[in-house]
Amino acid sequence: MMTPNQTPLATEWIARSLHAVWHPCTQMKHHEQLPLVPLARGAGAWLYDVDSHRYLDAISSWWVNLFGHANAYINDAIKAQLDTLEHAMLAGCTHAPAIELAERLNALTGGALGHAFFASDGASAVEIALKMSFHYWRNSGLTSKQEFVCVANGYHGETIGALGVTDVALFKTAYDPLLRHAHIAPSPDARQAQPGESAADVAQRSIAAITELFEARHNHIAAIIIEPLVQCAAGMAMHDPSFITKLRALCDRYAVHLITDEIAVGCGRTGTFFAYEQAGIQPDFLCLSKGISGGYLPLSVVLTRPAIYAAFYADDTARGFLHSHSYTGNPLACRAALATLDLFEKEDVLARNRSKSELLARLLEPLTTHPHVRHLRRCGTIIAFDVTPKMVTPDHAPDMPPQKISTPAMSFSRRFFETALQNELLLRPIHHTVYLMPPYILSNDEITLLAERTCATLEQVLSESV
Repeated sequence: MMTPNQTPLATEWIARSLHAVWHPCTQMKHHEQLPLVPLARGAGAWLYDVDSHRYLDAISSWWVNLFGHANAYINDAIKAQLDTLEHAMLAGCTHAPAIELAERLNALTGGALGHAFFASDGASAVEIALKMSFHYWRNSGLTSKQEFVCVANGYHGETIGALGVTDVALFKTAYDPLLRHAHIAPSPDARQAQPGESAADVAQRSIAAITELFEARHNHIAAIIIEPLVQCAAGMAMHDPSFITKLRALCDRYAVHLITDEIAVGCGRTGTFFAYEQAGIQPDFLCLSKGISGGYLPLSVVLTRPAIYAAFYADDTARGFLHSHSYTGNPLACRAALATLDLFEKEDVLARNRSKSELLARLLEPLTTHPHVRHLRRCGTIIAFDVTPKMVTPDHAPDMPPQKISTPAMSFSRRFFETALQNELLLRPIHHTVYLMPPYILSNDEITLLAERTCATLEQVLSESV
C-alpha cells in the first residue's frame, strides 16, 4: 500500500517487509490497508521514517523506551561494554554487569527481593515466576499447590505458561487445548464503579471474590499474579492501591504467593519506581522487563524473597531451579539497564515525571466534558481515556485488545492509528481506549504538541464515524 508523498524507497521497504517479515500481534492481511511505517532512525522522543517524516513516540515503542531513542548516555555505556565483553554464558560463569544489576535491583527493593534471575522478555519472566512458585511448594512438600489465579482481562504474555494466566480470548482461544487454565478473579478495574461507589469499593468486591476462592482452594493454589495499579492490555484499567494491600494480606493468610507483573508498570511508569510501593507491600516474586533496559535490548528479571531462594539451595540437583536461556544475563543488556538506573539517580526522574504528567493531564482536561469521552484517568506517566463514537463498531485494535472482537477494515482504533500518523504521532489505541505513555524526556513544547494533536486526531476520527 502506497500512501501520499511516499517515496519509492519507502514503498520498497514496505513491500520487502511484507514479503519477508511476519510482524508481531498482527493479522498480516490487514496491512493491505493499514500502512507499515518504514523507520530509519530515532532521536529523543521522535522516530523518523525513510522519507524523513517524524512521529512522536507517544507510546514508548510498546512501553519500553524511557529516556528517548539514541540516548547518548546509554549509547556510550553499551559501546564501552561492547569493547570488553559482548556475551558469555551465565551458567558456571559470572560478570560485572550481571552482578552490579542484581545488587542494584535488590537495593531498590530495600533488600527484600534478591538473587535476580535473568531472562530475555516479559513472558519469559512470567514463566519463570510461575515455575519457581510451583517448584517452591514442591520442594516444601506441598505438592498439591499447583494452581494459579489471575485477574479478569489480565495480560501476562503469549508463551504457553503465560497464556494460562492471561485472560484475553483473542490470544488464548486458538491454543486452548495446550493451556493449563488458571482461576479468573474479578478485575478491580475502577471503571466498573456503580453510582456512589469509589475505586476502593470496586477493589473490595474483587478482594471478596478472591477471599472466597482462597478459602475453598488455598491448599491447591500456588500463586496469584497481578499487574499492580494498571492492567495495561485491558485498556489501561486502573485500580485502587488498596487492592494490592489487601491481596498481600490474603496471600499471607492463605499461604499463596503474590506475583507482581511490573513488566509494563515498573521503572517509574506509575509514579514510583515499583508500582507495588504505593500499596506499602512487598511481593513474593517481582517480574521486570520492557523499560528496565531503557528500551534498548531484550532483558527481563525475576526477583524473589530469600526464603524462596533457600528452598532451592540443596545438594540435590533436582531441587535446583533448572531453567535457562542462552542469553541469560547478557552483558550488553545488563549494561544498558545499569545506565538506565544511573539516569534515574542522576536526574531525579520521578519528581520530574510528576510535573510533566501533571502538565499533560491539565492540557487534556477539556476531554472530561467531551460527549464521546469517558473515564479520563492517570496513574503516574500513564494517561488514558475511553472513546464512545457516534457509531460504535466492534474493532480489532492495533495493540492488544481486552476481549475477542471482530475486525472490520476501518475500525476506530485503526482509523485513530492512521490519523495520528498524519498528525506526527505514534499512537496505538487498545480497542476503544486511547492511551499516552511517552518517554520521560518530553519538553513542555512536545507535551503541548502531544496533547493538542491527540485531541485533533480524536476529532478527525469522530467526524468520520457519523
